[in-house]
Amino acid sequence: MAGDRALLQEALSQGERTDGRVEFKERLSREVHLSEARFESLAAQLRHRVLSGDGEATYVVGVTDDGAIAGISQAAFSESMDVLSLLAEEAGAHLESVETWGTENGGLVGVATIQDGGALEVATDHLIVGTAGHVDHGKSTLVGSLVTGRPDDGEGGMRSYLDVKPHEVERGLSADLSYGVYGFDEAGPVRVEKPDRKSERAAVVESADRVVSFVDTVGHEPWLSTTIRGLLGQKLDYGLLTVAADDGPTATTREHLGVLLATDLPTIVAITKTDMVDEAAVETVERDVERLLRQAGRSPLSVSRHGVEAAIEEIGDGVVPIVRTSAVTMDGLPILDTFFECLPKTAAAGGDFRMYIDRTYRITGVGPVASGTIESGTVEAGDELLVGPVGETGFRPVEARSIETHYHRVDRAEAGRIVGIALSGIEESDLTRGMALVPRSADPTPTRSFEAEVMVLNHPTRIHTGYEPVVHLETVSEAARIDPLDGQLLPGDSGRAQITFKFNPYLIEEGQQFVFREGQSKGVGTVTAIPGRDSH
Repeated sequence: MAGDRALLQEALSQGERTDGRVEFKERLSREVHLSEARFESLAAQLRHRVLSGDGEATYVVGVTDDGAIAGISQAAFSESMDVLSLLAEEAGAHLESVETWGTENGGLVGVATIQDGGALEVATDHLIVGTAGHVDHGKSTLVGSLVTGRPDDGEGGMRSYLDVKPHEVERGLSADLSYGVYGFDEAGPVRVEKPDRKSERAAVVESADRVVSFVDTVGHEPWLSTTIRGLLGQKLDYGLLTVAADDGPTATTREHLGVLLATDLPTIVAITKTDMVDEAAVETVERDVERLLRQAGRSPLSVSRHGVEAAIEEIGDGVVPIVRTSAVTMDGLPILDTFFECLPKTAAAGGDFRMYIDRTYRITGVGPVASGTIESGTVEAGDELLVGPVGETGFRPVEARSIETHYHRVDRAEAGRIVGIALSGIEESDLTRGMALVPRSADPTPTRSFEAEVMVLNHPTRIHTGYEPVVHLETVSEAARIDPLDGQLLPGDSGRAQITFKFNPYLIEEGQQFVFREGQSKGVGTVTAIPGRDSH
């Protein structure tokens, strides 16, 4: 992306010195510069530049040998970055960042920073926690204090660190779907000073033995569909629901809890803001939460009464721990640390690679990026993939050019990892939320229609044939027609139904869970069969 032009001017002023770190290239092509005759000598040249720069080299691309601005096309610049990345890998280094600027002839000139050492491996133990809760119930503030280890100022100051927007991409790729990230090593929590600094997030991913990511959801009722997408569309291990001690459970609390429990996600309830009320009020809210959980068919477990070890042992399988917390006094936060350090990962990692796209964007010099959470299997830079469905034409072949997680470049990522994958072979305008990425060897069949077992949680009357709510499945959110196979469904009923998306086909698999909603009506379901496809 475009950066401070002073970086370009500094590199040009340093020039190409024999013992310097700067190298000028007009362009690099696969055909010429990856040939057997050139590849080894160029890799050796890059290694020399890295050593001359004490572990860091600067490549200026789109300039002549004497440093004059030439400018090259977007396609040529992208190819040059691909070649440069391969040369760096051969030289035991990696492409750390790229910044580009437009030229008068409509081309691009860019500065690539090469750092010693390969693309670092990240912790294989990665816990993903979906946060939910009513607006102003302290969700963001609680996460801010967890990842920094610092108390809030009582005004929600920690929340401001976590307002990182997806489009604020500083370099390369971005997979910033999460509220925050911290981790654990042998000495305990690995925290960040400033959660909004991408370099600190990358450092946690690099150094921690276990990484914990918090996936952002929205507390405002009008954006419940966004919350549902955040909870269904990611490969979550646990849910963290916040309930403020000075307010208690609300209608939004019930909505969020319903989504978490309907998808069988092991969940922790954090009663926040306990510093703002007396002990009696906290007890009252905890009893209200316990009553709400029992109504949903779950067994509440008060950590203050039964201890954290019992909670860790029994969470899931119908048991929901309740923790009293305050981001101001830090009460309860060590308990949450213990949870996130000790709880086992629940999302399975086997099977072939599959990822549902949550958001897309384009980065100058890199190309289109698809980001989301890997549902199953593993993906490596250079893998040949299929993406789709693209319109009505099925799946299109693409290549995973590079992968990044929390601003940290990786060669390989596995199930449960939040990633951004740069793709070649497709335009960003052809990518949309809800599409899936699968291996080139797969034979994916898109479908508009499937059969499901559904449960109606709330509806004012009866659901008849032709009812059209919005269905949320993985990262898909689209209007669909529901046709009960028995003709109708009443509130509280469970039964079979035919579900048909109105506008687009998707990659649907048996066993996937979904939520449907329209106004105050809502329900949940599980895909049981796909017409025309053999059952498993």
